[in-house]
Amino acid sequence: MSGPDHPGHSDRPDHRGRPDDPGHPGHPALPVVIVGGLHADARRAAVARLLADVPGSVVLHHDLATATAGTVVRTVRDATGILSAGEAPLVNDCACCALREDLVPELERLADAGGTPLAVVELWDSVEPKAMAEVVTAGGFTVTGVITAVDPALVLPYLGNGDDLAEGGLAAAATDQRTVADTFARQLEYAPVLALAESLPGSPEADDEDRELLAQLHPTARRVPIGHGHGHGDGPAGTPAAPSELARAALAGFDVEAAAAAQHPACALLPAEADAHGVATLVWHRRRPFHPERLYAALEDLTCAAARSRGRFWLAGKADTLLHWDAAGGALCVESAGPWLASLPDAAWELVPPVRRAAAALDWHPEHGDRCQHLVFTSPGLDRDGLERLLESCLLTDAEYAAGQAAWERLPPAFDTLLEV
Repeated sequence: MSGPDHPGHSDRPDHRGRPDDPGHPGHPALPVVIVGGLHADARRAAVARLLADVPGSVVLHHDLATATAGTVVRTVRDATGILSAGEAPLVNDCACCALREDLVPELERLADAGGTPLAVVELWDSVEPKAMAEVVTAGGFTVTGVITAVDPALVLPYLGNGDDLAEGGLAAAATDQRTVADTFARQLEYAPVLALAESLPGSPEADDEDRELLAQLHPTARRVPIGHGHGHGDGPAGTPAAPSELARAALAGFDVEAAAAAQHPACALLPAEADAHGVATLVWHRRRPFHPERLYAALEDLTCAAARSRGRFWLAGKADTLLHWDAAGGALCVESAGPWLASLPDAAWELVPPVRRAAAALDWHPEHGDRCQHLVFTSPGLDRDGLERLLESCLLTDAEYAAGQAAWERLPPAFDTLLEV
C-alpha cells in the first residue's frame, strides 16, 4: 500500500519561451489540446471528432507499445491519414521519458511549418495528462484544453481493476508500479473535459448508474457526449448541440497551475455529498486526529469500502505532516504531502501558493488550524452508515484526545513503515 511510481512526473524541462516570443523567432502560436485515457476506443473516437470539427488540425501520437524493442513510434496525421512517422529512442529505459523528450521538438516543427489551427496530442493508453500538459506548457506552447475520453460503461470495471499496468503491457517504464485503477482515476479527475463515447462497437451499454458514478467522481467536469465518431452534443435531456461542441471545449482554455492545485491534497476540489441511481458519495470531515494503530488496522476495510476514495488526513503523533489518502481498485497509496500550514512559522506562509493559503483559511480551526480529516468515498452500493462507524472508531477517544499532544507523540508509530520513515 505504498506510493506507486508515476512515470512522467519528474522535474519539468527548462522553459524555452512561448512559440510567439522573441526567444522563438519565427514560431507562430500553435494551440495544443491533450487527449488521453485508458479507454483507447473512446480516445480514438474523440480524436476523430476533433479532426472532423477543426479542419486542418493535426494529431501527434507516440505509441509506447513498442518500448520493449527500445523505441517509441511517433506518428503525425490529419483527417486524410498519416503525414509522417518516425522513432524516438528510449531515455533511461523509459518510454514515457522518450515521449517527454520528443514531444516539444515535434510541436516546434509543426509550429514552424505553419498552417495548423490545432495540434491534438493523443496520449498513449497509460500516459497521464498532468505530466504532459506541464511538459507542453514548459516548452513554450499554450495548452488550450485537456480531454479525457471515457466509455461510461467501463468506468466501474476500470476503477475496480487493481492489476499492475505491467501485467497488461501498459507500463511506461520498467519501474512503473502504477495500477490500472489509480492511473484511470487520475486521468479522469485531472481533465476539465470528459469526452463520453457511448455505444462503441463491442462495448456494453451504459446505464444510469454508470453515468451517475462518472458524475459523482468528477462533478465539475464538462461532459461532452460524442457517440462513436458522430457529434451528439451536450444539450439537456439529450437535445442535440452543435457538432463542434468538443472542439469548443478543446479551445476553451486551460490553466496548468490551477489544474495542479485542484489535485493537490491540501486544496483539492473533492466531490460533494451525493446519492442517486444507486451511487453515493460520503464526505467525512472531522477535527480530531486518528489513532495510528486503529487506523492502520482498518486500512484494508476502508480501502475496499468504496470504488474510489481520496483526501487528506491527520494522524496523532504526526502533527506537522499532512497525509494524502488515494485509493482505487482495492489498493491504497498513503504518502506525505508536506506540512500542515498550522505547523509553519508565519514567515513561511509567504512561500506558500495563494490557492493553498486560501483553502486553509476557508477551513481554519482556532485550535488546530488546517489540520483535519477530509476524506471522500464514492461507490455504487456504498454502506454509508457502516463506513462512518468504522472511520469514527479510528479517531482518538475523548480520553486520548484530552491527554494532549505530548501523549499523542508516544503512541505506537504504526504508519512509519508505510511512509518509509
